Amino acid sequence: MKAAVVQGLGQAPVYADFAAPTPAAGERLIRVTAAALSQLAKSRASGSHYSSENRFPFVAGVDGVGRLEDGTRAYFIQPRAPYGAFAEQTVAPAAQCLPLPDDLDDVTAAAIANPGMSSWAALTERARIKAGETVLINGATGASGRLAVQIAKHLGAKRVVATGRNPEVLAALTALGADATLSLLADEAALNASFEREFSSGVDIVIDYLWGASARQLLIAAARSAPQGVPIRFIQVGSMGGSELALPSAVLRSSAIELMGSGINSVPGARLFAAIASVLQATRAAGFQIAAEVAPLSEVELRWKTEDASRRLVFTAGS
Repeated sequence: MKAAVVQGLGQAPVYADFAAPTPAAGERLIRVTAAALSQLAKSRASGSHYSSENRFPFVAGVDGVGRLEDGTRAYFIQPRAPYGAFAEQTVAPAAQCLPLPDDLDDVTAAAIANPGMSSWAALTERARIKAGETVLINGATGASGRLAVQIAKHLGAKRVVATGRNPEVLAALTALGADATLSLLADEAALNASFEREFSSGVDIVIDYLWGASARQLLIAAARSAPQGVPIRFIQVGSMGGSELALPSAVLRSSAIELMGSGINSVPGARLFAAIASVLQATRAAGFQIAAEVAPLSEVELRWKTEDASRRLVFTAGS
C-alpha cells in the first residue's frame, strides 16, 4: 500500500510503499479516506513530541477517518505502530474507532476532531467550565483557537475574549462568538493595559495555545489585576509562541492562578476519546465551523511543511 513513511529521526515523511497491516485480536482494519495534518502529527513524526516512539520506519499520522471492514464510516485515533493515519490502510484498537454521525462528512470530521478535542477537553476536563463564566482564548486566530471560541460559547461561556496576531481573522471571530478581541500586535504597554482591564473585569478561564511571551504577559496581568483570591484556571494547550517562558515566582504566590496543562497523559485517554465523540456529535447541531483544504496523500512530501494556522490540511488516501 502507499503511505507517508518516516525513515529516520528528523526526516520528513516520503510517499512510498509500506506493507499493508493485518489486524490483530481486538483491532479493526480501516480503509483510510481522510486524515488531517496537525502539530501533533508533525512533532511525533519528527521525534520531538514527548509521546514519540522513534522506531523506524513508521507511517505518520495520529488520527483520521475511514471505512471499517463492514463498511461503517468511523473516526479512529492512535493506530497501532508502525502504522499511522497517512496511509491507504491502517489498524487501530476497536475501542478507538468511533462511528460517525450520518450528517458529518469525512473531511470535516478529520479536520475538526483533534483541534475540537483540545479545547473541549481543556474546558470540560481541566477547567471544569460552568455556565456563565468568562473564557479568554490566547491564540484564537489559528484553526484550533477559532474552534475554541465556538466551543466555549457552546459549553455555556457568557463572555469569550480572543487574542491573536492575524487582524482579518481576529475581526471575523465576533461572528463565531467572541465578545471581545485583543490584538497581540499592539505594543507591550497597550497590550498589558488591555489584559489588565479584562482580568479586573473578571476572567475565569484562560485557554492558551501560544505560551511564550504572550502567556507570560497574561499571567503577570492576571496576578496584578484579578480580584484578590478569585481563582483563574489557566490551561496550557499549545506552544506556537514558544516552548518556554521565564515567570516571576511572585506571580503564583500573589494570586489564585491555577496553572495546568491539557493534552496526552494529563487527561486519561478514554476521556480524551470521549471529548472527541462529543465534538463530532455536536458539530452539525452547534454549527461549528472549521476551514479545511484537501490534498491527495501523494502530495504529502510537498505539503508536509505547509504552515497555515487558519485552516486544516486534510490528506485523502487513494488519490
